[in-house]
Amino acid sequence: MSLRKLSSAGFTIVELSMVMILIAIISTATYTFINTSTSQYLALQQEGIVFGDLAFQSQRIAQVVRGLTDISDASADEITMYAYFYPKDSYASLIRYYSDPTKTIFYADVTTMTANPPIGTPIASTKKTYTIINPFYAPTGISTFTYLDSYGATLAMPITDLHTIKEIKITLAVPIKAPVVNGNDSISLLVSLRNRKTNL
Repeated sequence: MSLRKLSSAGFTIVELSMVMILIAIISTATYTFINTSTSQYLALQQEGIVFGDLAFQSQRIAQVVRGLTDISDASADEITMYAYFYPKDSYASLIRYYSDPTKTIFYADVTTMTANPPIGTPIASTKKTYTIINPFYAPTGISTFTYLDSYGATLAMPITDLHTIKEIKITLAVPIKAPVVNGNDSISLLVSLRNRKTNL
């Protein structure tokens, strides 16, 4: 009689199998959730770092452009100008902002001058190329540089008289993967030119 009670109190193979299956399902779901959440968190954290760098570099470029003394070339995707790349510089440098042919990296070529223009000339041997934004993203149909006149109207390209440029709108972007795949984060800044001879 006692043997029958002991036997009936145990678990059957079917019951044990169901419990194991349930544990496996719960474990898989928990692992998937934690793994996905961790991946999303790390992706968002990385995007935050990239956007923070974009914000910093945008302000840095705006500061350089704001203090330019003259523009030698202006197009939708690049600008060449005389400006102070570092606040401690004694003379303005010849600076060119541009992206690589694939539009995935944004650069600055900086060439020091013998003196401030128009007296000084660029010292070719001092030219340095800086990687400003990597990765960089150029949105379709949006210009990196937009040039405005004294009335705030956009100047048509090509600009025949560079002295009509009174403001420059700078639009920079970086690619993002989360939460929108193949999206981008962008920053636009409107910079008034304060140091040009025509503005003094």
